[in-house]
Amino acid sequence: MDNLASMFWNQGRWEEAELLFMQVIETSKSKLGADHPDMLTSMANLASTYRKQGRWEEAESLEVQVMETRKSKLGTDHPDTLTSMNNLAFTFKGRGEVEKATGLMEKCVEKRKQVLGPNRPDTINSKETLDRWRIKALELGSNNEFPLVS
Repeated sequence: MDNLASMFWNQGRWEEAELLFMQVIETSKSKLGADHPDMLTSMANLASTYRKQGRWEEAESLEVQVMETRKSKLGTDHPDTLTSMNNLAFTFKGRGEVEKATGLMEKCVEKRKQVLGPNRPDTINSKETLDRWRIKALELGSNNEFPLVS
């Protein structure tokens, strides 16, 4: 069912993806437990579905829950926890909370450099995102100094 939900997500069929992700979460919670990594991934997928629809509050609520659970169960340096951090930064950005988003993405980049290494795809993607956000802030005339990430 998760694969079908992901297929709908990839096709931009948000409502269908949302319904299936919700069913996957219900089943996963009862069979695997609320803090199982697969269940948390399904919750993150639902949050991403909300984010794609501009449903920022719902996305943030789920993303915070997923990130905090992953921190407590997997540790703050686990790659899945860092992915949650990255996703939450995107939600903050979507809500217009640019400084909050940038600050969280900075932490994500630093952690990913330490944990994964500077040349890993996830690290590079986060660095490039952070640089794009900083360039955009400069273009918009932000008074903040945002050095590009090396």
